[in-house]
Amino acid sequence: MRPFISSDVTSVLHILERAFALSEEAMEAQFALLCAGFSSRHADLESAWRRHFALVQHHVGERAISEIRKLYIGALFSGEYAIESAALFNPSMVPHPDQTGVEPGALRFVMSLRATGEGHISSIEFRSGLLDSDGSIDVDEVSRLVVAPEVVRNPTYLKHVFVDKLNEMGFQNPWATQVMDSLGNTFTHEELGRSLGDLSAGDGSREVDRTRECIDWLARSNYEIHFPASVPLSQRIIFPVSANESNGIEDARFVRFCDDDGSVCYYATYTAFNGHAILPQFIETKDFLSFRVRTLNGRAVQNKGMALFPRKIDGKFAMISRQDDENLFLMLSDNLHFWSEPQLLMQPENPWEFVKIGNCGSPIETEHGWLVITHGVGPMRRYCIGAMLLDLTNPGTVLARLALPLIEPSDEEREGYVPNVVYSCGSLLHGRRLLLPYALSDSRSTIGWVDLDELLNALTSRVE
Repeated sequence: MRPFISSDVTSVLHILERAFALSEEAMEAQFALLCAGFSSRHADLESAWRRHFALVQHHVGERAISEIRKLYIGALFSGEYAIESAALFNPSMVPHPDQTGVEPGALRFVMSLRATGEGHISSIEFRSGLLDSDGSIDVDEVSRLVVAPEVVRNPTYLKHVFVDKLNEMGFQNPWATQVMDSLGNTFTHEELGRSLGDLSAGDGSREVDRTRECIDWLARSNYEIHFPASVPLSQRIIFPVSANESNGIEDARFVRFCDDDGSVCYYATYTAFNGHAILPQFIETKDFLSFRVRTLNGRAVQNKGMALFPRKIDGKFAMISRQDDENLFLMLSDNLHFWSEPQLLMQPENPWEFVKIGNCGSPIETEHGWLVITHGVGPMRRYCIGAMLLDLTNPGTVLARLALPLIEPSDEEREGYVPNVVYSCGSLLHGRRLLLPYALSDSRSTIGWVDLDELLNALTSRVE
């Protein structure tokens, strides 16, 4: 369930007038019917209606309202959205952060998926399950309900990251400096708002307005969300929050990242789409309950399909990217949130990838090198999945690549929302098996596995 509020204020006021015209007795009767029709379809119906009432409460004024009338008004400004009515695809797999009670040789996993509903709006869904030592896969029961997270109302920001992004966007001016100088090394959204208020009291020029708009946009693009621990993983849905992603959150590539000090965090890159332009963005979580969403910065943050390596290499963060919608590039950075100086890594070479190539998730470390699952687009926009091997210490060196696809769409898999496509956003190594979840023509997803030794032998046999 999501808010459904017209941008036409007059329309909103007319709806409120009709709601207030109902007697309390009629209101209670309508509310009972509403609950009977929808209470089985949502985990916490009244909390959602209460949140949606708060979005129009400023139009109500000082009028005294009963709790039931507030909830009913919230329902008037709500609508159901079937998040996967069009497609469910592009999965990625990582080890679950909680391996409690898992027997030796088994592994609990988290799988993310891109769900697409009416209007081609995409969001992130989750599944969980267990990989047994014998290679069998058990997916946990999936709920038919989904729950939107609470958006943290007063998130915190790192000043140096915020300033660097403003500078990158061309706002190195006295007004931005005035706002940022009054803030600490970390600051909250409320503190930023007060500093912006001080700026509002000054010069009313267009440049000041543009600076204020940019700072406000940047703050809203960096947000935090939280799910209660009582909400099962398959009920958690990350639906677009910021204006950048109003038309979708696409193709999250999750990776379990281990830092030099041994600490672990789960990161994901994804593509935000506002209906006109795409913007690569970044998710951070330790537990899949609390998430931070951040903008990615630097001139190399372009196009789709950025995938982070699972650890630093020679003290630097590393990322696979595609700058030009055609080739693969490698980026190295001292700062997880800033990327520049991409170097060309690989170009299309084989007929099945003549149109363009990309990655299918974060590189996987093996004894022979970094294993990167790739995708290639060929004639008739046919997508296939391939593989390449990068040097462990110098990932800018391609050791080998498969000449033929690892997976290609078969006759029974080629029909769907987008035909002739097999695609993945991240594989998982379990023992000597590579678990490879992939989408079938953007309509459904499956999990295959590849014997790691056979794949490495096929690749290393091509190393000269």
